[in-house]
Amino acid sequence: MSPSAQIDDAVSRSGPSPQEVPVRATAVHRRFGSGESEISALRGVDVEIPSGQLVAIMGPSGSGKSTLMYLLAGLDVPTEGTVELSGEVTASLSDRALTELRRSAVGFVFQSFNLMPTLSVRENVLLPARIGRRSVEPGWVASVLASVGLADREGHRPAQLSGGQQQRVAVARALLSRPSVLFADEPTGNLDSASGDAVLRLLREAADTHGQTIVMVTHDAHAASIADRVLFLADGLIVADRLRPSLEEILEQTRETGR
Repeated sequence: MSPSAQIDDAVSRSGPSPQEVPVRATAVHRRFGSGESEISALRGVDVEIPSGQLVAIMGPSGSGKSTLMYLLAGLDVPTEGTVELSGEVTASLSDRALTELRRSAVGFVFQSFNLMPTLSVRENVLLPARIGRRSVEPGWVASVLASVGLADREGHRPAQLSGGQQQRVAVARALLSRPSVLFADEPTGNLDSASGDAVLRLLREAADTHGQTIVMVTHDAHAASIADRVLFLADGLIVADRLRPSLEEILEQTRETGR
């Protein structure tokens, strides 16, 4: 069986069905501080992200886009309202249960690659599973590395890779657990345009070919243009929710939103 077919088979056996909504926010508020110093980062956000959709979140600095991602990913809990991740209400879970939910249901890709310099590509990809003491099926690491174009680099260390290759290692690490949702925070921010485009194609393929649900926070209109849907935030509210907008439409909306 080819690496791509193996991934398709694994997703069909363990991933969410197309009818499911792996992440949902309902009337979500997030406030920081109290009294006169209180700051409302989110002010009543409602959003559902269906399985297999690639969603970009955009907005000016201070709009609440990073706060929303942290809440959807279970890294924080709302002051009011509910966030459901893989059917679990995050605020109702203990810290330990929430940590276990993130490990099983969420993958993360950040602007910084967060690779261990002394470990090989294969060891970096396996690291979260080993920390969480989770078993990995024989051949699955090789299949994931092949899917991101790094089958011949598994013994290399990060210093021997380009920035784009290191980010692909980070994507492979995020995909290894077959997460319900993959969250990408400015995944192309530290890459040149060619390497960034390669990572964006990889994320698009993960959604199209393997049904991976992806939430990407970005300030880059070009990156957002690969998304099925773009959410625009301003002052803690979703001010526009566009399906498959063109690059020109995204640029126009960012100007209106006050990027």
